[in-house]
Amino acid sequence: MGVVIFLNGKFVPEKKAVISVFDRGFLYGDGLFETIRVVHGRPFRWAEHMERLKAGAKFLKIKLPFSPRRLGGFASELIARNKMPDSLLRISVSRGVGTLGYSPKDTGKPTLVMSLRTLAKRDWETPPGWRLITSSIRVATNDPLARFKTSNKLAQVLARAQADEAGADEALLANTDGFVAEATSGNVFWMKRDTIYTPPLMAGILPGVTREVVFEIAAELNISIREKNIRLNDLRQADGVFLSLTSLGIVEAQALDNRALKKSTITPRVQLAYSRILS
Repeated sequence: MGVVIFLNGKFVPEKKAVISVFDRGFLYGDGLFETIRVVHGRPFRWAEHMERLKAGAKFLKIKLPFSPRRLGGFASELIARNKMPDSLLRISVSRGVGTLGYSPKDTGKPTLVMSLRTLAKRDWETPPGWRLITSSIRVATNDPLARFKTSNKLAQVLARAQADEAGADEALLANTDGFVAEATSGNVFWMKRDTIYTPPLMAGILPGVTREVVFEIAAELNISIREKNIRLNDLRQADGVFLSLTSLGIVEAQALDNRALKKSTITPRVQLAYSRILS
């Protein structure tokens, strides 16, 4: 049967998982998504992802077709059917099919899709360092949409394309005030002496689920952690930089714009603590 997809309440083969060309998610990016790490057959931090999805749906005035509890049951069945206990689960929700035009008033039922993709096993003892570049793309400071995973991520797409062209692993985006905001697929952290810092939500960043885990880890390890704005030139002078993201957890940044970054002893401690949470 191949890969199985969950589409609007049914489990269907990948080749039959199709949506209308008039779906507003396709036409306008009018929707939301969540990417969730699946560990030992269970979605990691399911409740936190559902809270963000519900908040985003409320903000966009999209009525979710299933409760988080039912959706969790469908997700478990999808994982079992595909025999993918260690993978990435993506949930996509759009406003559904409607007439052409921006107005959502004549839209039908929302479209909901869940899919899985394999996740390469990672050596937590020697995780790879990433080379970062600074993107020319800017995100809006204190943008309310930045707090949800909306289906329109063109700024991140363009920034990641710049990273690809430069042969880098990831790109950093600054906001319209000139402060570091986030990476295209994760939150940014840096160290100064014995303290971890990260941009505040008002910088125009996504409140990442893994970001919150880092705050929990810092408390557990008795490491001070603070929210603070930083400019790119100051970030280059930090005592260490790492990213947090759903797919890979904690990834150390080894270079920014072809300049080596310092390494902090804090980063491997956070990585190890995160790997233990997942185990």
